[in-house]
Amino acid sequence: MTFDVTILGSNSAIPTIKRNPTSQLVNHLDRFFLIDCAEGTQVQLRRNKIRIQRINHIFISHLHGDHFFGLIGLISSMHLLGRKKDLFVYGPPQLKEILDIQLEASQTELNYPLHFHPTKPAENETIYEDEKLCISTIPLNHRIPTCGFLFKEKQGKRRLIREEVKALNIPVEQFFNIKNGEDFIKEDGTVVSNGEITKDPHIVRSYAYCSDTSYFEPIIPIIENVDLLYHETTFMQDRAEAAAEKFHATTIEAATIAKKAKVKRLIIGHFSNRYDDPNLLLDEAQTVFRNTKLALEGKVFEV
Repeated sequence: MTFDVTILGSNSAIPTIKRNPTSQLVNHLDRFFLIDCAEGTQVQLRRNKIRIQRINHIFISHLHGDHFFGLIGLISSMHLLGRKKDLFVYGPPQLKEILDIQLEASQTELNYPLHFHPTKPAENETIYEDEKLCISTIPLNHRIPTCGFLFKEKQGKRRLIREEVKALNIPVEQFFNIKNGEDFIKEDGTVVSNGEITKDPHIVRSYAYCSDTSYFEPIIPIIENVDLLYHETTFMQDRAEAAAEKFHATTIEAATIAKKAKVKRLIIGHFSNRYDDPNLLLDEAQTVFRNTKLALEGKVFEV
């Protein structure tokens, strides 16, 4: 039951030798979702042995370059490598115009269908849904329209206890109803309660990605009780004034959001270039929210 997050970039606006700008790969049941696509994301995907053609959905939080400058390159590489299956891109409405201009200027006619879904950064709306997973936007407070993304599993059906099912010789055609909570009635009329032949569904898991944002308490009801929260942490607390001016968050502010939202774990990233050692930010965040980790390149977090 895979549900994990691979960090592809942890830095703020400018890439460094050690850190790339923001990008993450969510793997849910071996389905790949890319969140943000900064410059260098393709290299990071290859470095982490992630096949780019397995990515079918890309989510862009906002139109600052350190979150989408790598997108057209990735789209082009998928084309050059012979992609045929559909690709779905979700992002601010202006992103479609940017992509169209880039493709037109390079006289590129993609080999595959590219579907664009405009987001509404100011709203909390569902933008992707299937039988297993729901993805919705998280309105954030940044200099330009920006949203985060909440990945939340749907409640599954009850699970059959194989030994009991086999012992009772339950027909396969009854599995569906039993998973939906029905009892099993034997040929002699004996009723076997659902609780005897099934067990509880898997626990629902959730991941919240909060891209560039200042301290913004309205997100708390949306991300409350998530299993894993990523929250940008550009500065340490001694630069709180600069953070507010740039609509970014500090260590203490990110940790406070995590604490107030009662999340289980916090990962912090989008570090300013002024910090050679991100452990300084980690230590300060942990004074408020102990279960905090660094979102460093190559790290994989189980949700």
